[in-house]
Amino acid sequence: MFKKKVLSVMVATLVSGAVYAQDEVRIGITQNNVGVDSYQTTYEKAFEEAAAANDNVDVVVLDAGGDVARQIGQVRNLIQQQVDAIIIWPTNGQAVIPAIRQAYNAGIPVVVTNSKIADAGLEYIAAFSGPDNVQQGASSAEMMCEALDGEGQIVQIAGQPGYTTAMERSQGFEDRLAEACPGVEILETQPADWNREKAQRVMENFLTKYDVIDGVYAGDDNMGVGALNAAKSAGRAGDIVFIGATNFAVGYEAIERGEYYGSIYQSPVDDAEAALQTALDVLAGKDVPKMNFFETPKITADNLAEFDKPVF
Repeated sequence: MFKKKVLSVMVATLVSGAVYAQDEVRIGITQNNVGVDSYQTTYEKAFEEAAAANDNVDVVVLDAGGDVARQIGQVRNLIQQQVDAIIIWPTNGQAVIPAIRQAYNAGIPVVVTNSKIADAGLEYIAAFSGPDNVQQGASSAEMMCEALDGEGQIVQIAGQPGYTTAMERSQGFEDRLAEACPGVEILETQPADWNREKAQRVMENFLTKYDVIDGVYAGDDNMGVGALNAAKSAGRAGDIVFIGATNFAVGYEAIERGEYYGSIYQSPVDDAEAALQTALDVLAGKDVPKMNFFETPKITADNLAEFDKPVF
């Protein structure tokens, strides 16, 4: 089975329990919203397991619950605790910059994980570790072009408004779609906040509003399967191509059944391990690139057998 390896050498070193310094390091992480989906839940578990495998690492694990103000307070609290490094999965890529700047001024390196912050804050971080969400959107657009032979009318179900990952995936999808197949028209885009039930309601509204929908692009498979469920209930699923991102187990299963055209393979376990290892490398004084993207390949029925079914 094909298993993506994120920063493979670094992850292997982490899992083996090797460390770069004799002294224990204390790393704080503030996550976006663990309860919102199974990707983030799996990420948290993998992060804690990776830290536990390393005798010289102590972690403070926090969850912002999707609340920007709470996350800013958590960063400030970690600064007061004088942790050695901070990892942040930003709730809002712009709003968290002042807190990150405070950590920078306090001499605490910050690693941004999974979702990038705005460009204005890049000078204050040590590194970013995560997927290239613009490329993910572009890859999804290429699959849509292939599935529709370059012609059709589609709708887009986006993630949480103002959230960097959602914006970047939409940007990558829209830009690449216009370039690769200008004959495919986006009728409308609506957010569903990474929520399957909300995506189902959004899709129900789309189905009522538009007599012809040839394709659906969803910012993740959780929302994509919600849209699929709405179309199945309306008896229109067979006429629509569904393409998502961040391949969830439900998306993988839908591809197996032939109901879902494709997605983007991304592992929360690799995501978490890479973030922790990036922080350890920064603390060890290693030469760490500012942007550490990991591979997120396309997944369709043609290559499904090469990938392990996601555990989230």
